[in-house]
Amino acid sequence: MAFTEFRPLDEKSLIDYIKATPSLSSKLGDKSDNLTTKEVGDGNLNFVYIVIGASGSVVIKQALPYIRCIGESWPMTKERAYFEALALKEHGQLCPDHVPEVYHFDRTMSLIGMRYLEPPHIIFRKGLIAGIEYPLLAEHMSEYMAKTLFCTSLLYRTTTEHKRAVAEFCGNVELCRLTEQVVFSDPYKISQFNRWTSPYLDRDAEAVREDNILKLEIAELKSKFCERTQALVHGDLHTGSVMVTLDSTQVIDPEFAFYGPMGFDIGAYVGNLILAFFAQDGHADEGNDRTAYKEWILRTIEETWTLFYKKFTALWHQHKDGSGEAYLPEIYNKPELQKLVQEKYMEDLLHDTLGFGAAKMIRRIVGVAHVEDFESIKDDVKRAACERRALEVAKMLLKERRNFRDISGVVSAIRRV
Repeated sequence: MAFTEFRPLDEKSLIDYIKATPSLSSKLGDKSDNLTTKEVGDGNLNFVYIVIGASGSVVIKQALPYIRCIGESWPMTKERAYFEALALKEHGQLCPDHVPEVYHFDRTMSLIGMRYLEPPHIIFRKGLIAGIEYPLLAEHMSEYMAKTLFCTSLLYRTTTEHKRAVAEFCGNVELCRLTEQVVFSDPYKISQFNRWTSPYLDRDAEAVREDNILKLEIAELKSKFCERTQALVHGDLHTGSVMVTLDSTQVIDPEFAFYGPMGFDIGAYVGNLILAFFAQDGHADEGNDRTAYKEWILRTIEETWTLFYKKFTALWHQHKDGSGEAYLPEIYNKPELQKLVQEKYMEDLLHDTLGFGAAKMIRRIVGVAHVEDFESIKDDVKRAACERRALEVAKMLLKERRNFRDISGVVSAIRRV
């Protein structure tokens, strides 16, 4: 079934589409009469279907020409599906163990068919709410971030390759502009889209809007977000964009992908872990005060950055005489100079990570789209108390990020709140 123009699929028309698409029907078995479909898109933007056949399964994701959680009053380009498919393929080549395979992409229909991450895979955010520890998570996420960020940067690529890729992803401008608005603008002004746990956080939200130093810092980060094409970043790497089991970690939903600052990805992930840490008190009960789990989250934050640092710099050492044009070996030709360059680069990256992570935390508390970690706390007073502590840490990290020299200092600062 070939469509010459876009149309949203429902469960019936989706089955007809699959039957007419060999790259999808072949994954489900010969007898496609008994396909079962289920719409599971609980995110903000798209339709997502799980399709199960006699001998296999696929996930079908279709982008709509508007933001699903708001409706047609907020139009949004369907082309985001193209950039998501492009990023999944690129990141999948670089880190196949932690990115689901793409089977099919239809640009006209803004439709991606990819591997179904079968149970017991769950969204990592839901695992955090449930208090589940994942022993391999830091290992897996540090590997994903190190490989995808290093190998799409000028540490690995020539400027010609890099600029060609940057030019391609510049087309994802609408999703970048959405991020500019909801992360770097709306929380710092009166906006119809902002919300918070009112009335308890009314003064806190106002304080964000009145904080001149905070506004100076967020302006600097917005500038980096808009202007710095450091690597191909996922663009929305929160704990809802990761699916996990005890021994599997898969990164999904890179529709916001673009060439931007590396710290935006690492920060989004770390910032969401910090939010999960502060939400734990709201999920504690008589049987489990969540103290041990909070310590696991802090350990995971520290281990993730430490392992990322180790893996990223190992890739740098491995390819220091390769085609990357950021630091030409003819110039950076002494071990002590290479060491200085690496230390400066990684310290700057830590500071970017903390700044962008803090910005993502703030928007999740007083901006448009909140996190289930907090939203699932039914008691407004308890939820507001958790959110206030997270907001205070976020403001501190945003303003004081350059004072931190290592991740252990960050974890100590979080623990003190």
